[in-house]
Amino acid sequence: MSETISPFLAPRISVERQAASLGAAADLARGLELLGEAKAGRQGALLRLYRPEPTVAFGQRDAHLPGFAAASQAAAAHGFEPLVRKAGGRAAAYHHGCLILDHIQPQPDAMVQAKGRFGFFGELLAAALAGVGVDAAVGEIPGEYCPGEYSVHGTGAGTRVKLVGTAQRVVSGAWLFSSVVVVEDSAPLRAVLTDCYAALGLDWDPATAGAADDLVPGVTVDAVERAVLDAYAPYADLVE
Repeated sequence: MSETISPFLAPRISVERQAASLGAAADLARGLELLGEAKAGRQGALLRLYRPEPTVAFGQRDAHLPGFAAASQAAAAHGFEPLVRKAGGRAAAYHHGCLILDHIQPQPDAMVQAKGRFGFFGELLAAALAGVGVDAAVGEIPGEYCPGEYSVHGTGAGTRVKLVGTAQRVVSGAWLFSSVVVVEDSAPLRAVLTDCYAALGLDWDPATAGAADDLVPGVTVDAVERAVLDAYAPYADLVE
């Protein structure tokens, strides 16, 4: 039984470890399919975890900028598939060194706690990163890519880097909260974001793009996945 009752999480959550990526576009679509299942009452609370294909997920506003076509070409030139996601925000990049978490949950009044979820999941993921030795905290850092009030950043050697970006989609009767945790191999992410943001004409500081293993050498995606499940455990019974 869970030890702590949370107003944001169901007391019982199924865990789906996706063994392999379905492909960049199909992975994004799968989250929305599960959200539809939850809305229709055919899916209970679910935590989906997977390692994605190299992707640059542009925001809706990015797609309307004059440089979007050039930014998409830049992403492809780096081996990242350019996609436009349903959620807001700016361009974010991820690859096999990242862990994506999709939490889907049916809830009649899904919109009521929308803002509170950002704070809750930010703190939960900061705690998970702390569990693998990262000095992590919630909050936007100056110049970060895809800036957000509830980003999770890590600190080390006098620098701060963004480690987790979050997004949420709410429909009548259910919600999807998606998080990208950057764990390994940040250099390709910095490189593709540098060219994409230049094409879009957006200012940012490439030094803010990092990974957990930049701060704690040797940390792995598998270790962070275990730490995330440990962070969930006090709040819900997890069923694989």
